[in-house]
Amino acid sequence: MIIAPLDESPALVDAIAPEHVEFAMDNPEQLSDRVRHAGAIFLGRVTPEAIGDYVAGSNHVLPTSRAARFQSGLSIYDFIKRTSIVKCDAAAFGILGPHTVALAKAEGLPAHALSAAIRLPSGA
Repeated sequence: MIIAPLDESPALVDAIAPEHVEFAMDNPEQLSDRVRHAGAIFLGRVTPEAIGDYVAGSNHVLPTSRAARFQSGLSIYDFIKRTSIVKCDAAAFGILGPHTVALAKAEGLPAHALSAAIRLPSGA
């Protein structure tokens, strides 16, 4: 168990990105509202993590090994294949195309830049 000054707790939690964290205190929201990286947060003195595991209905399959920095608990979306569909009309591409070229060049991806540039009316 790590003990830190209360005001530093959210930053510490975010750095650790734990599977779960408990704020066993009065007004736990004052800290939990500042946490961005935890699999589950349990609020108050009478909300142990076991409540989430067995009866609360919250997710029991949570990210471990600091994965809460970039991953949520297991959900139905982990079992669904999704496909993004993107479509620009000429007006939209006229606005987005030059920005696409600039960003691709900045990233050092000349072929990506060219794929947009050749579609611009100016060909630039």
